[in-house]
This record gives sequence, C-alpha cells and structure tokens, in this order.
Amino acid sequence: MVSLGEPMYEFSQLPGEGRKWLQGFGGDTMNCAVAAARQGARVGYVTRLGQDEFGAQFLALWRDEGIDVSGVRIDPEAHTAVYFVSHGPAGHVFSYLRAGSAASRMRADQLPLELIRKATFFHTSGITQAVSASACDAVFAAIDCARAAGVKVAYDANLRLRLWSLPRARATILATMPLSDVFLVSIDEAQSLCSLSDPEQVVAWCHQQGAKLVALKLGKDGAIGSDGTRRERLAGHRVEAVDATGAGDCFAGSLLARLCTGDDFWAALRYANAAAALTTTGYGAVAPLPRPAQVLQLLARGS
Repeated sequence: MVSLGEPMYEFSQLPGEGRKWLQGFGGDTMNCAVAAARQGARVGYVTRLGQDEFGAQFLALWRDEGIDVSGVRIDPEAHTAVYFVSHGPAGHVFSYLRAGSAASRMRADQLPLELIRKATFFHTSGITQAVSASACDAVFAAIDCARAAGVKVAYDANLRLRLWSLPRARATILATMPLSDVFLVSIDEAQSLCSLSDPEQVVAWCHQQGAKLVALKLGKDGAIGSDGTRRERLAGHRVEAVDATGAGDCFAGSLLARLCTGDDFWAALRYANAAAALTTTGYGAVAPLPRPAQVLQLLARGS
C-alpha cells in the first residue's frame, strides 16, 4: 500500500494536567500508513517534510515502523506541519500551524510514480486535496497513475471545512469518488456532503456518486460496509475510550492492510471496526494504534 498526504507533528493536551502536552505524530494519511504497517502490510508513504527536527522525527518513526520512505522529499524552504489537540466542553479542539508547510508544496511533477505503480492499493484523502492547489493536482495525478497501472484506489473523504469551503470540497470529493475502488467517509462528513442523516440513505448516495465499495464510519456506533449489492452493519465495540483522535484513520489503514493480505471486504471491515475501537483507549493519533494480537483478542471477545 502507498499513501500520499500531509504528516503533522502533534501536541496533545492531557486532560486535567494543566499545561502538560503529549508529543506525538498525526496527519490522516500518515496515521493510516502506520496503522496499515502495524497490521502487517508493506507500506510506502509519499510526502514532503521540512528540514527540521520534527521532520527528522517523522523519518525515524517511519523507519521504526518499517515504512518505505523513498517517496519522501525534504524541503529546506518550508516547515513540517504542527497541530495541537486540546479538550473543550464540546470535545476536541484543534489548532493548526500548517499554512505553507512542506507537504502543502507537493507537486504532480515530483511524484514517485514507480512507487505508486508497484502498490496493491493507493490511498489518499480529502485533506490532502485541501491543503493546497498543487497538492490537489498531485492527488489526481497519483490516482491517474495508479489506475493506469491497475492499482486499486482507496479514498477517504476526511472533510475538514477549516481548510476549504463546502462547495469546493463537495465538488472535489464528488469528482474523486468515482475514481476510487474503496470510499471511506464518516457519518458527520456525509451529512455535510449530501444533506442526508440516515446511514442507509448515505450509503445509497455514495454508490450513486460512483463509489464501488463504501465504508461508512459511525464512530462509537460501528460502521456500515456496502458493495452495492450486499450491505452489512457492524455494531461498535465496548471499550474504555479516552481519545478518538486518529480512530477513523486506524479504521482505514487496518481495512486496507487486511485487503492487501487477502481478506475479503467483509472480513477486513470487521477487523478495521475492532482496530479503530482500540485506538480510542489511548491518547494521541499514533501511540495507541493497535497490533494484530490486540485486535484479534477484541474480535474473539465479540463485544
């Protein structure tokens, strides 16, 4: 699997700990890549990093996780993106230092096309398209490359309206959906995109837009998978949840990892649903990403 996107160095506030912040790593496609690697998939990541300490730490992380970094470029003129996660009355509060980041300077003419052509799945997201016009162009060029080489495309909407307007986001996401073999979206994102609140109607809408396999993420309530003919709803797993940061990305990475290793869509969906639940039991986006033994134990428990 090859994933393309923006990594972000993470500072996560510890609830009740005043000014204490847990340092870590984030970024939707990066979380997905690490999750997939931890589930046993061979993974490559495509991005740009700043020539700074945060970028160096990312490279060390990816090498420790066994991720191919041949598609990573170092940009001496830009910084690695940073974000902060604090906790307010309504839940998570995100603050970003990402404008002009190295990853936002990705360009279509600098893509590692041979790396993409060798993949089983190519994965990217709406966030990657939103960070800049050149990154959006790079996404479409990478998808074209993947499809021409027979590589399956997985696309996660990951709608973030702080990055772009809803009309522009909707137009771009709707243009990308029919190019994907697996489309992932959360129920909240779908409601913004199609003004539907019923999950079954949302799944039908996704297929109407050209999505082939649909994975609708329902948060603590589980997930729905559909291939256009068969539809399966999975209940959420009961866990001691403390932080949902990165859970949806873990779902995506775990789903793709299992597909890469030979599971059918339905088995991969059940595995991803359990892995995402486990991610909520720790703080930060990457640190709590589970290992296969933990996921299989939760599946065996059946709740």
